[in-house]
Amino acid sequence: LLTQTSSSPGTPNQRQDKSTSEEYRQAVNKPAGYSLQKQRSFLTFGFSAGGGSRRESHVNVNVTPTSHDLASDTPEIRKYKKRFNSEILCAALWGVNLLIGTETGLMLLDRSGQGKVYQLISRRRFQQMEVLEGQNILVTVSGKKNRVRVYYLSWLKSKILRTDGVSDQVERRNGWINVGDLQGAVHFRIVKYERIKFLVIALKDSIEIYAWAPKPYHKFMAFKTFGELIYRPLLVDLTVEEGTRLKVIYGSADGFHAVDLDSASVYDIYLPKHTQGPISPHCIVALPNSNGMQLLLCYDNEGVYVNTYGKVSKNIVLQWGEMPTSVAYIGTGQIMGWGNKAIEIRSVETGHLDGVFMHKKAQRLKFLCERNDKVFFSSAKGGSSCQIYFMTLNKPGMANW
Repeated sequence: LLTQTSSSPGTPNQRQDKSTSEEYRQAVNKPAGYSLQKQRSFLTFGFSAGGGSRRESHVNVNVTPTSHDLASDTPEIRKYKKRFNSEILCAALWGVNLLIGTETGLMLLDRSGQGKVYQLISRRRFQQMEVLEGQNILVTVSGKKNRVRVYYLSWLKSKILRTDGVSDQVERRNGWINVGDLQGAVHFRIVKYERIKFLVIALKDSIEIYAWAPKPYHKFMAFKTFGELIYRPLLVDLTVEEGTRLKVIYGSADGFHAVDLDSASVYDIYLPKHTQGPISPHCIVALPNSNGMQLLLCYDNEGVYVNTYGKVSKNIVLQWGEMPTSVAYIGTGQIMGWGNKAIEIRSVETGHLDGVFMHKKAQRLKFLCERNDKVFFSSAKGGSSCQIYFMTLNKPGMANW
């Protein structure tokens, strides 16, 4: 963890983010005579608002979070008391509350009260989800066949409120609808273009695009299909170039690729040549203020900057201190990586290290969802249960919600 991966011969530009490597080593080296207190779970480095010496601070893990704490320039991590007996796979914010998808069902964590958990759907696996409150829907990849299924939020709300007078059979039939007859969904992304919401779905060897049709249809309708792809999609996104051109960007075990929606042409935008064997694509970020033209592509323990035509746009490589299990772009303009030893927070524009959360002990964490300066993640199921954490980044100028 203390030294970053060295550069590999024959790789484009520089393979190491040299401007942050020394900073990272300084951050993770513990001061002499330092000991962790038992009630602390993380240690933070960096995040100092001024230009003075590096500051270190313990981070409390608060098991009863409230929304009235005073703001600080140092991020904090809190943990909910509730222990989940099945693996947490995904989550999505619904208002201030958190919908949680597990191996065995869908639950709601009431963040506005005492942290009560409501069971909404049982005996169904939820792999991925996203809430669209304006459309009254929850989009999911769920079930044994990994279908794309849309649930109506009003129906889920009625299950919490235990609305009477509706039979279970009618309620169940009106509560959800499948998107097409799709099976084996790997990943989806919802992107808004003008007034249209596109649902881009990665399947085994194809990509399907649906568009939301408002009333009287009130459902996603088929828009375009790109089949028989050479590289199987694992991760998918949609960019809007200069406000007009739509392109699907997707990651595979071989690299990253693009599909032009107008011409249906498929081409490679980045194929790593310094790796042996398959890669693990983590996330695709369209950089802010780039008109959808500049991308940060994160895979394995690094990220590269290219444009949507495959040309390297920045002569730097974002380098994580260790192989992350999750990587996510956060609304504060930062990119976060969750490793077994630390959580790193970096600038999405430069890859520079903004701060590090060192774990008290090695643990596997999974990113769930984010909004503004709030980031939710979970621990992997260790022994019999796992828990949900959330972090408040408190970026200057970012209002709490």
